[in-house]
Amino acid sequence: MIDTGISSRIPLEEYARILGEGEIEELRALAKPLRGRSIEMINSTAVGGGVAEILTRLLPLAEQFGLNIRWDVLTGGDDFFEVTKAFHNALHGAPYHATARDFEIFKAYNERNQSRLPLDAEFMVIHDPQPAALIEARKKNGNHWVWRCHIDLSHPNQAVWDFLEPYVARHDASMFSSPAFARKLPIPQYLFYPAIDPLSEKNCDLEPEFIAGVLARYGIDPQRPILTQISRFDRLKDPVGVVRAYRIVKRYFDCQLVLAGGGAPDDPEGSVVLKEVLREAENDPDIKVLDLPASAPLEVNALQRASTIVIQKSLREGFGLTVSEALWKKKPVVASAVGGIPTQVIHKQTGLLAHSVEGTAYQIRFLLSHPEIAAKLGESGHQHVKENFLITQKLKRYLTLFLALSGCK
Repeated sequence: MIDTGISSRIPLEEYARILGEGEIEELRALAKPLRGRSIEMINSTAVGGGVAEILTRLLPLAEQFGLNIRWDVLTGGDDFFEVTKAFHNALHGAPYHATARDFEIFKAYNERNQSRLPLDAEFMVIHDPQPAALIEARKKNGNHWVWRCHIDLSHPNQAVWDFLEPYVARHDASMFSSPAFARKLPIPQYLFYPAIDPLSEKNCDLEPEFIAGVLARYGIDPQRPILTQISRFDRLKDPVGVVRAYRIVKRYFDCQLVLAGGGAPDDPEGSVVLKEVLREAENDPDIKVLDLPASAPLEVNALQRASTIVIQKSLREGFGLTVSEALWKKKPVVASAVGGIPTQVIHKQTGLLAHSVEGTAYQIRFLLSHPEIAAKLGESGHQHVKENFLITQKLKRYLTLFLALSGCK
């Protein structure tokens, strides 16, 4: 079981200070019938990526409402994670020829994990495709299984989806980050937004001196515009496309580009993509490519807060929590109109959307030329996140779903 640690628990009074006491009281009322009931979350990695980040913040919050919640992680070899990474890309629509061996590797590791994980909580939440086959070990004790999909399934590789769908269909419910991701399934489907914790190290307020120190450490000039994309080094995040958009903007504005991210244990492609980005940067001193560890949330926070504009130029995207992080910090965002991003970036209201390298560059140039519009977008984006994409809202959705599944009144 993953131990999120007592040190990560933030008093409920702190959330009430930001969101109001009414929000906390509503959570208390929803949680009361579920106190002591067991919940088990299962995903493929304890660090790196949005799912692990959400669970790291969700569990300490849920425990304060009396929920008996635990988090377990799949174990697997390199062959398993190479297959599941290929599945991930294929489900996002990338070309992929699946082989019988790929499916056998997937099933074999799920079978091994079936014997080592308890899988006996009243509410089982299975995150994404990697652990989907654990449903085969479902015990006949009346517990409830739900599948939480964080990726864009709007145009999946049909062979991979045909393989996974029978496992998904055996769950009691499914959850997606956007209505566009829903599939034809025989089980109920629910809309579940990912969320950020406004009080986590990645999102809390920072002293100006700390931000200045981070910029100095990485050689970033605070006096010139800073364009930033925070993402794993993943081709679907298109960091190479971000560099190309920056080069167009650079013709008109003396700006800098920061590409900051890292990897995850279940993503074997990260180091390869990082090398591709470094080649594209061509030793430009105004392009800072930072391979940050998962233990650097304060540095990420500082880089976002120091940014003039935050970019998220994904080619495919389940949701993209870095967008909500930037909006929470009142930063103007230019992002691709893909996946769950338009749920966060409402064009010309909470940010600007683009569809290409050239479009991204155009929107960045527009905001650099109109700082008053950029500031208004940042303010609107902050309010949008406050109302829709904070961790308390996510817990509220989970509590409501568990109550519905168990028939509690």
